[in-house]
Amino acid sequence: MEDIPDLQAAREAIEKIDRELMDVLKKRFGLVKRVAELKIDAAFPFRDERREELVLQRVRQVAAEAGLDPHQVEGLYRRILDMSVSHQLEHVRESGRTPLRVTYQGVEGSFSHITAQRKYRGRSGGVLLTGCDTFRQAADAVRTGTADVALLPIENSTAGSINDTYNLLAEGGLAINAEVITHVEHCLVGLPGSRIEDLRAVLSHPQALQQCEAFLQSLPHVRAQAEFDTAGSARKVKEQGDKTLAAIASENAARLLGLEVLRENIQSEMGNYTRFVEVATEAAACPQEVPCKTSLILATGDHPGELDKILAEFSRRGINLTKLESRPIPSRPWRYRFYLDLQGHASASPLAEALEDVAALAAEMRVLGTYPRAETESSQPPISRDDTQ
Repeated sequence: MEDIPDLQAAREAIEKIDRELMDVLKKRFGLVKRVAELKIDAAFPFRDERREELVLQRVRQVAAEAGLDPHQVEGLYRRILDMSVSHQLEHVRESGRTPLRVTYQGVEGSFSHITAQRKYRGRSGGVLLTGCDTFRQAADAVRTGTADVALLPIENSTAGSINDTYNLLAEGGLAINAEVITHVEHCLVGLPGSRIEDLRAVLSHPQALQQCEAFLQSLPHVRAQAEFDTAGSARKVKEQGDKTLAAIASENAARLLGLEVLRENIQSEMGNYTRFVEVATEAAACPQEVPCKTSLILATGDHPGELDKILAEFSRRGINLTKLESRPIPSRPWRYRFYLDLQGHASASPLAEALEDVAALAAEMRVLGTYPRAETESSQPPISRDDTQ
């Protein structure tokens, strides 16, 4: 450059640019603090992988246009994104706010994510949502104290019980404090321009595949492929760029990823509901005056008719049994634990007396929690709309 006569002048010019860069970074980190406040108010995950990928795509393009190495610039911006998340978390800690730390299984756009957002957004103090790859990771985050609660699906009105959640409850250390019942509509989503007749595989969570079994059977040329998550399956379709692949996911996930909805409402039953439970390490107090439900786990001895005797204790007191589920006990082949949902409060009559008598009859019994009873959300729109706005 003609206006830089010597090495010292060049160094001084670089130092000036460095100061300008620091000022720009300071402004950027100031903005991400405001983003943190908006996220915890609206129940958005702090780590938005799709948003980050869009930023990195744009950065690579701008770098190439400027004659810079796109890969080196991407590496720099990945570090800036990490610093941004750290600044957001530090800002929340310094602000004195105590957002509820919520984990769930899935990524942004998954049914678990949207259900969590519906339940917790607008909470006083805010919410910090974190998606996990598996149910166990979400539950273990609660057990280890890195999260306050986990929101886990436990049963679906079409596909039945979700055994992974029941197995986690059996391991102990978790109490049920709330339930959410949400209406779910599944969509077949693919790359823009994809055609159903050209598909060779459909990806989704095993539960979603099961809930859409009738539709999949109408496509004998298509292979069902189980993945860890519905929205994650949609993301995989996007990343692979193969028009012979499609996913079963929400309309919301399709919008987030720029995919096309090839077919709506493909679930076998139009009244397709999933029940979620909120779990924590400690049981929350539940007012006795509200309609509530009590969940418990028990095992019987090795004698005929023991389960009948236990159920009779509830029946003769007029206690409504809304759920009875059996699961194998891993260390005892051909022996089973039973999960029961009952209407009523564990500390109030007549359920309190029944539980006392049942404890004397059962080989083991543990109350998982008493919590307000949720009604079917027939009045709410199903989860296929864009609930993240």
